[in-house]
Amino acid sequence: MSQIKPTPSTSRAIEDAEDAGSNPVKTPTIGDIVAARLSRRALGRGLLAVMAVDAVLPLTSASDARAVEVGDTSRFTFAEVTAGSDETHHVAQGYDADVLIRWGDGVLADVKPFSPLKQTADDQAQQFGYNNDFIGFLPFDGKSDHGLLVVNHEYTSAEMMFPGLGALDKDARREAITLEHVATEMMAHGGSVIEVKRVDGKWTVVASSPYARRITADTVIEISGPARGHIKMQTVADPTGTRVSGMLNNCAGAMTPWGTWLTCEENINGYFYNKSALDAHPDKAALKRYGVPAEWYVWGKFHDRFDIGREPNEANRFGWVVEIDPREPNSTPVKRTALGRFKHEGAGNIVNSDGRFVVYQGDDERFDYVYKFVTRDAVVLGDPKANKNLLDHGTLYVARFEADGTGRWLPLVHGQGPLFAANGFIDQGDVVIFARQAADLLGATPMDRPEDVDVNPTTHSVYVMLTNNSKRKDSQIDAANPRSNNKFGHIIELKPDGNDHAAVTFTWNILVTCGDPSIAAVGAKFNPLTTKDGWFGMPDNCAVDALGRLWIATDGNSASRTGRTDGVWALETEGAARGTSKLFYRVPVGAELCGPCFTPDMETLFVAVQHPGESDDDDPNAKPASFETPTTRWPDFKPDMPARSAIVAITKPGGGKIGV
Repeated sequence: MSQIKPTPSTSRAIEDAEDAGSNPVKTPTIGDIVAARLSRRALGRGLLAVMAVDAVLPLTSASDARAVEVGDTSRFTFAEVTAGSDETHHVAQGYDADVLIRWGDGVLADVKPFSPLKQTADDQAQQFGYNNDFIGFLPFDGKSDHGLLVVNHEYTSAEMMFPGLGALDKDARREAITLEHVATEMMAHGGSVIEVKRVDGKWTVVASSPYARRITADTVIEISGPARGHIKMQTVADPTGTRVSGMLNNCAGAMTPWGTWLTCEENINGYFYNKSALDAHPDKAALKRYGVPAEWYVWGKFHDRFDIGREPNEANRFGWVVEIDPREPNSTPVKRTALGRFKHEGAGNIVNSDGRFVVYQGDDERFDYVYKFVTRDAVVLGDPKANKNLLDHGTLYVARFEADGTGRWLPLVHGQGPLFAANGFIDQGDVVIFARQAADLLGATPMDRPEDVDVNPTTHSVYVMLTNNSKRKDSQIDAANPRSNNKFGHIIELKPDGNDHAAVTFTWNILVTCGDPSIAAVGAKFNPLTTKDGWFGMPDNCAVDALGRLWIATDGNSASRTGRTDGVWALETEGAARGTSKLFYRVPVGAELCGPCFTPDMETLFVAVQHPGESDDDDPNAKPASFETPTTRWPDFKPDMPARSAIVAITKPGGGKIGV
C-alpha cells in the first residue's frame, strides 16, 4: 500500500491563506503604482530627500557590487553572520544568544514541569504558550536590567505539538484530534507576561512574580469603541455584545507610551468551522472577504462559538487590537474596535507633535491595505490612567499610494464618501467591523501583504514591511508594488507631510526590493555594499532602535527558497550606505524570527524564535516534520524533548550596545 502523504505544516497553511487574497476590487494595486512611478523616475527623484542618495548611489545587484566604490559608512559595526541553514542558531561574533524561556516552561507559580507526552489544558494554562511572536519590554523605574516582558502566542501546530498526529493526512488528523487536544491548544494561544531581570550579565525569569500572567483563548476580554454592543457583535453567550472569550492568532504588536501592550489578532479565519453553513449565512459576503471559515482547526466540533452555523456573529469578535496593562495582572484586556477589524500584523506608533497618538497598521493578506489611526484626544504623559480610553475615540484611515510618490490617507468614517446605509454601513460600528469592505469602497491601494509597521521618532520615517505576493500578475504591478510574482517582498518608507503624523498626505519611496540581487530575474535591489550573506527575502517584523537604526526580522527564508534560514538583519536607512543589509542573527532550520525588541539602553536584543523543526514545504524531497521527527530539537537537543519555540536574549559579554 502506498504511503499517505501527510498534511503540510500548520505554518504553511497559514502562509498560503495570507497569500490567498479575498479582495475583489479592481483598484490599481501597489504594483501598478510602482511600475508607473518607475517610468516617471525623473519626477520621483525629487520627492524625498533620501532620493538624493539614490541619485549618486543607485541600488544595484550583488553581481555589480564593486562597480560603485564607496566607503563603508554603515552604523552597524558587527562582523556579519554567514547565511545558511542548520540545526542551531547563530549570532554575530562577540555576542551571546541565550534561551530565556521556552514553550512549556512555567509562567505562573507552582506550575508542573513540562511533560510533552502528557500535556493537559490545565498545565498549559500556567505555562509559556506556543509559537511566541511579538515581544515588548516594560522597564521598572526606567531601568534596562529589570522589567516585564510581554509575549504574543500566535498559533499552534498540532503535528509538532502532540505525539502521533504528524503522520496522519488531513482528514485522519481531524478525526484524531480530541477535546483535550483542542483545550490544550486554546490554552497555548494568547500571550504571557513574565518578570525578567539581568544578573551578572545574564537574563533570568523571576519565579513566582506577582506580575506573571497568561492570557488565553478563553480569557474574558472587554469590547470597547464603536463596535461595543453592536448587533453584529452579539451572540448567545454574550447577548450584550460587550465581552468575548479570548484572543486568537496574536501576531505582532507594540507598547504604548503609557505602558500598555497592544497585541494584534491576525489570521482569525482559520479558527472558524462549518463551510457547509456559509451559503445560508446572513453575512456570507463579509465572511468571504475575511476568509471565514478556513477550518485549519476543528475547535468548532467541540465549541459552538467557532461554528458559523451555530454562532453567526462570533467571527466578528476577533481580528482586533487588544490593549492589556501588564502592571495590573487582574485587569481585564480590552479589544479596541475603533482601530478596525482585519488581519492585524503590528501597531507601530508615535505621539504626534500635537500630542495625539498615531498607530500605523498592516492587514497581512495579499492585495490588502495599510491603515493608521489618529486619536481624538492627546496623550497625557506621566499619567497612565488618563489614557485608559484614549484608543476608543479617533479616526481610522486607509492608504492610497500614487504613482508620483505621494499618497493620501482616506478616512473610514460613517456618513463620509460611500460609507452610508445604502452601501451597508448603518453606523460606525459597521465601518470598523467590516473595515476591509469600507476600505474597498474608498479606493485604497491593494498591497503585497503589509505586515509590521514601525516609526522612527527622530526622522519621522514610517517603514512598511511588504512580505510577498506570488499571485500578483504582470497586469497588476504598480508604483508601490513593482514586481509580478513577488516571492520575496520589499520595504516601503513613507513620510508624513510636514512630519505631521495626523496629516492626510504623505510621500513614499521603496527602501529595498528583496531577494537575491545576483539573479537578474528576481529584480532585487540592495546597496552594492550588501554581501552575499546580507540580502534577505520576506521581511516581516521590524524594530527601530534608540539610535534610529532599522532591524528586520524575516519569515519564509529556507534552504530551498533562499539558501538561508530566517533571522535578524540590520538595514541602513541613511547616507551613502542606505539600503545596505547585514545578517546579525539566524534561527535554526524550520523556524521563523519574530518580535525583535531592545531594552532602553540597547544592551539587550530580545528575539522570538517560533516553529523550529518544521520541514521545508518548498522542497519536494523533504520529509514532513512532526513531534517525533522534527528537523531540529532546538533548543534542548534532547531525544525526549520536541522542538520548542523560545525567547532568546542577545547581549555582549561584559556589556555594551547591540550593533555598536
